[in-house]
Formats: sequence, C-alpha cells, structure tokens
Amino acid sequence: MERAARLVKKNKYSKQILADDDMARAIWPTAVGKAIAAHTSRLRLVRSTLVVEVEDATWQRQLFPLTSQILERLRKVSGSDTIQDIEFRVGIPRRQAARAVSRDSFASGAPTLFDEADTIQDAVLKKVYRLSREKATA
Repeated sequence: MERAARLVKKNKYSKQILADDDMARAIWPTAVGKAIAAHTSRLRLVRSTLVVEVEDATWQRQLFPLTSQILERLRKVSGSDTIQDIEFRVGIPRRQAARAVSRDSFASGAPTLFDEADTIQDAVLKKVYRLSREKATA
C-alpha cells in the first residue's frame, strides 16, 4: 500500500482523480487495521482534520489516546502530511434494512414474525407470558 501511495503521489494526474478524502478512506484500513476499521465509518477530511465516526462512546474513548500513533501511521502509509489531526465522533446508529416477505411464505403458512414466547419451554408459563404481554400492550 505504501508503494501505491508513493506512485499516486508522484503522478501528476492523481490530484485530478483522487481527492484527499478518497485517499484517506482508501488508506484507513491499512493504517489502523481491520479491527478498528470495522468499528469506524464515514471518514471525511475537513481542512486538515480527519473526522471519523465511531460506533459508540467507548470506542471514542479508546481511540482518542491513540490519535498520535494513528496520525503517524497515516502519514507513513500515504506519504503526505495533509492530515494534521483526527477527531473521533460518535456516529448515529444505522438501522438494518428490513427483509422482504414473499407471498409464498404467506401461502405456506410459515410464521412471518418471531414470537419470543416460543422460546419458553413450559406451556403454562408460555401462556401466562402471552396473556400478560397482551394485557400490557392493550
């Protein structure tokens, strides 16, 4: 990756093709590793500060002390000093896409929703649970 970064840096057309944001997104997994990259998203460069969204405040607290090491690694991998600081922000949790239900599942009589009462082994407790749930939601 370091060789690729040097080639891109030396190419006179690279600034027309790749913006600094794109370059930062491309080298981020290499600079921080797969584990950290899996818990971060939406990287953008604001002036000379790289803004990184993290999953929660715990990740934010854990990554903040590593800022100088990550900056050093980003500079080494990219071969550029455009990124001067990193800001870790807690991102808004994204909802997963809902799965579509086909018409065949209705025709076959397959259950469409998961009922947590089905995990209760005792029949009497299962019935009591369902009745209390109905009463609470009514």
